[in-house]
Amino acid sequence: MRELVVLGTASQVPTRTRNHNGYLLLWDGEGLLFDPGEGTQRQMIHAGVSATQITRICLTHVHGDHCFGLPGVLSRMALDGVAHPVHLHYPASGEELVRALVAVSSPGIDLRLYPHGGAGTVARGLEVRPLKHRIETYGYRLTEPDGRTFLPDLLAAAGIWGSDVGRLQREGRLGSVRREDVSVPRPGQGFAFVMDTAPCAGGEELADGVDLLVAESTFSNDDAGLAKEYRHLTAGQAGELAASAAVGTLVLTHFSSRYSDDVTPLARQAKERAGAATIIAANDLDRIAFPKRRLQP
Repeated sequence: MRELVVLGTASQVPTRTRNHNGYLLLWDGEGLLFDPGEGTQRQMIHAGVSATQITRICLTHVHGDHCFGLPGVLSRMALDGVAHPVHLHYPASGEELVRALVAVSSPGIDLRLYPHGGAGTVARGLEVRPLKHRIETYGYRLTEPDGRTFLPDLLAAAGIWGSDVGRLQREGRLGSVRREDVSVPRPGQGFAFVMDTAPCAGGEELADGVDLLVAESTFSNDDAGLAKEYRHLTAGQAGELAASAAVGTLVLTHFSSRYSDDVTPLARQAKERAGAATIIAANDLDRIAFPKRRLQP
């Protein structure tokens, strides 16, 4: 199952209907929690997700609205008796604050810390790229390797069934039948998380060709001056990122409290520049199914 559970969509100041940040990506048995702000533990209860589902926590940077919910989440995991390792990724410059947040959490889980100080791969299929914010900030990209999809009719015609299908998958050949003879290419899916940044090369690299992009949309196009000053994206810039990167679906979030909780105008501004991308303006507790796999070009 692949699904994005939106736990919070506010930026620095929460509102009556928008909690601070928090996003749980359910991906093939893993649970990646991105940027848990204040109240994330409570939002998880409302969303119907369990702390036991979290296997990895990814912080883009150490501004409070992106990490102050960490102690509560870790304490809940300890209370629930999470036995599996929990991997925590964060910018190396935030080491002191991250260790302080971890120190006030309830002990009892196998928490493993992974600071990063540059672009690269931080776990299998998970990469980071530097973004352009007021402090050291990184976005994340999760990708699935390309593979192949077996076609039942071709397998049957070749007389291959049962455990032999798995053997063909592993070995690439079974007698005179090659894997390519009975299958078609299956493009790997991709997810990117781009938060708190001005337009930059790192954001473009993260978003390139992904099926689902979560991007901040802090400001309206009318407040482009503020976005530039504080190094954030406008809704239109988020749309431009999706268009230039050929993104399948763009999820807008991290909305400033200066706007109404109805962010339809921001979604419209993004759509005007997003090309073929589908636009979703996220609300707290939304559950967004991962888009269907795109066809091989």
